[in-house]
Amino acid sequence: MDVVVSALPGDGGSAGYADLAIVAPFGVVLLDGASAFEPVDVHPATYARTLGTSITALLHGQPDIPIADAVAEAIRRTTAKLDLTAGASPSSTVAVLRIREEAVDLYVLGDSPIHYGAGAQSHQLVDARLSQVAQPERDHYIARLRAGHGYDAAHRAALINLQRAQRQARNIESGYWIAETDPTAAHHGLTLCLDRGDIEWAVLATDGASDLIDHLGEDWKAISRYERRQLNELLARVHDWEAETDGGGRWLPRAKLHDDKTLVAVRV
Repeated sequence: MDVVVSALPGDGGSAGYADLAIVAPFGVVLLDGASAFEPVDVHPATYARTLGTSITALLHGQPDIPIADAVAEAIRRTTAKLDLTAGASPSSTVAVLRIREEAVDLYVLGDSPIHYGAGAQSHQLVDARLSQVAQPERDHYIARLRAGHGYDAAHRAALINLQRAQRQARNIESGYWIAETDPTAAHHGLTLCLDRGDIEWAVLATDGASDLIDHLGEDWKAISRYERRQLNELLARVHDWEAETDGGGRWLPRAKLHDDKTLVAVRV
């Protein structure tokens, strides 16, 4: 396994950076701590770091444990360690690639996708459930951006309303599932087990990177072959596009001008 990681902080700079990529002997764990537009119990980066470290330790110590079981136990441990309360806690996406002797396991909970393929085939494992809840609030903030209002105070108020509506749909059957305080959410993640011969490459990405890369039409298979310098240049290029071409979020409506961006390129 050959792994290359590149990361670029968003609007909050390195102090607010809440993505986390962990490369382990078994594979990769990637988390994206969700930006909080209202106060939460701990910083999203603290939550992501505590959760990601626990997931990695469990998967390393128990090579055949189902990934969902490891994520569930890690949520349980993180909630206890940080003394978290449902609804007042940060949340995080989880994406895992695990390589075993005969198989490769993929797992996603939340909107950090895994792109993968072999030969001429390219696929993605993506959890789109968050984008399907709180639709009126989402439509409102997108419409404001498309109308040219930009990232003003009213935009922030719209995001607060969106997050409040999303919170009502968090970790329930009619809503979406995410790592927060409820361990059962882990078993609603999307899983895929592939024969080793059916996957040659993969790219794990947080949405701050993947949304821009998809919008600009970049080739995920080509990205999987990039060295660190090339990944860094790609993230810098999409960062510049956000600022110079779409500084008001009209062409690609998004919550922030610059979200945290992380890419993990894996050659299996």
